[in-house]
Amino acid sequence: MRHIYYLIFVTILSPLLSTAQGNLLITPMRVVFEGQKKVQELNLANTGIDTARYLISLIEIRMNSNGTFERISEPDSGQLFASKFLRLFPRNVTLAPGEAQLVKVQLTKTGQLQDGEYRSHIYFRAVPDVNTQGEVPRNKDTSTISVKLIAVFGISIPVIIRVGPPALNVSLTDISLETKENAPPRLKMILRRTGNHSSYGDINIDYVSEKGKVTTVATVRGLAVYTPNPYRQFDMELEKKPGINYHHGKLRITYTAQSKGTVSDPLAETELQLH
Repeated sequence: MRHIYYLIFVTILSPLLSTAQGNLLITPMRVVFEGQKKVQELNLANTGIDTARYLISLIEIRMNSNGTFERISEPDSGQLFASKFLRLFPRNVTLAPGEAQLVKVQLTKTGQLQDGEYRSHIYFRAVPDVNTQGEVPRNKDTSTISVKLIAVFGISIPVIIRVGPPALNVSLTDISLETKENAPPRLKMILRRTGNHSSYGDINIDYVSEKGKVTTVATVRGLAVYTPNPYRQFDMELEKKPGINYHHGKLRITYTAQSKGTVSDPLAETELQLH
C-alpha cells in the first residue's frame, strides 16, 4: 500500500492584545484616520531566527459583549466597514531574521464617506514553508497514514476611519469584587459606551485605605469598546499586596484614553466601597 501523507493547515486568528504574535512585531498596534491625514505607515519586524513570509489583507471582525472576537462577512446593525476605503502596500512581505519593513495604509474614496466611524482589521497571516514542513518522512512501513498539523498564525490590528464631529460617552457600571480563599481577588465591571466613536484606553485600579493611602493594584492597557457595541463585560485580577485589606477601604477605578506625551482626562471613573 502506498504511504499517504496529509498536510493540514490550521489558521489561528488573534486580534491584538499586544503588538507581537509569534515572531512578528507590529507598531503601532492600531491605525486611526482623522482629519486630513491620508497615509499612515506600519513597521513590521521579524524577531525570530528564521526568515518569515506574511500575507497582508483586510478582514472584518465583530467584538462580542464579553470582549472575544470573531470574523464576519456582513456588518452588524450600526457597524460600518472601512475596508473599501483603504489600500495596502505591499500585500505580502518576506523578512529575514532581524529585518524590518514599512507597510503603507492609504485612505481612498474619501468623497464617499459619510459621518460616522468605519472599522476593519489589517490581517497578517504567516505563510508556512511548505517545502520544509511538508516533506514526507521516509518510512519503511508503506501501509501507514500520517497526518501533520501545522499552525498558521494570524494577527490583526484595527484600522479606523472617523468622519464628522466626535461624540463619545463611557460609564463604568455593575462593579463587584469577588474574593475567595487561595485565589486572587477579581474585579468585575461593565464598560458602557454611547456615541459615534469607539473607546480605547487604559484601566487603572487604585486601592484607597481607610486612612487615605493610595496603592495601585492593577492596570490593563489598550482596552477597547468598538462601535456598534453599547457595552463590554470585563473582569481582572487584583494584586495581593502587604497592608491591603479588600474588605475595608475602597477601590478607585479609572478608564483613561491613551495619548502620546500628554495627560488625558478620564473617559470614565468611579469608586467601589469595600466591606
